[in-house]
Amino acid sequence: MRKKTKMLILDAIVMLVLLGVDQLTKYLAILNLKNNPAVVLINGVLELNYLENRGSAFGMLQNQKFFILFVGIVFLLVILFLLFKLPEDNKFNVVHVLLAAIVAGGLGNMIDRLRFDFVVDFISFVLIHFPIFNVADCYIVIATITLFVLFLFVYKEKDLEFLSFKQNRYREMK
Repeated sequence: MRKKTKMLILDAIVMLVLLGVDQLTKYLAILNLKNNPAVVLINGVLELNYLENRGSAFGMLQNQKFFILFVGIVFLLVILFLLFKLPEDNKFNVVHVLLAAIVAGGLGNMIDRLRFDFVVDFISFVLIHFPIFNVADCYIVIATITLFVLFLFVYKEKDLEFLSFKQNRYREMK
């Protein structure tokens, strides 16, 4: 089996596991937090507080379900394209996992939108009055920041040539 195929299978496994964890935590939030007061985990810092988010990040675009789904599908297709285009080099294995985490987070929130017309949020970082979020949001934010750092400080321009749509007109002759 080719390395590319193995990595894509690993991507699918990572996506499914993370998606399962996300959906399980949201199910537990609905079951235990809905219509109940917040559960304080660390007083003045972290709470579990049920919220039905009908918008996108930070509650923007309220009640714009179809637009949010459309944008989400476009982003997921771009990420899936990147997963297939990633070189087989081992240095990109971490990129595979990070992109799979972003896909899992995006799919987790899309599933909520399709099932409930809202996204289940329940993690409240009250220390700085941060908007309430969920596990899928954590996947997306942590993986995106990590990718940003990798592309900024670890990978060189030559490593990222696979992202170019330009054709290499001047190939080396052997």
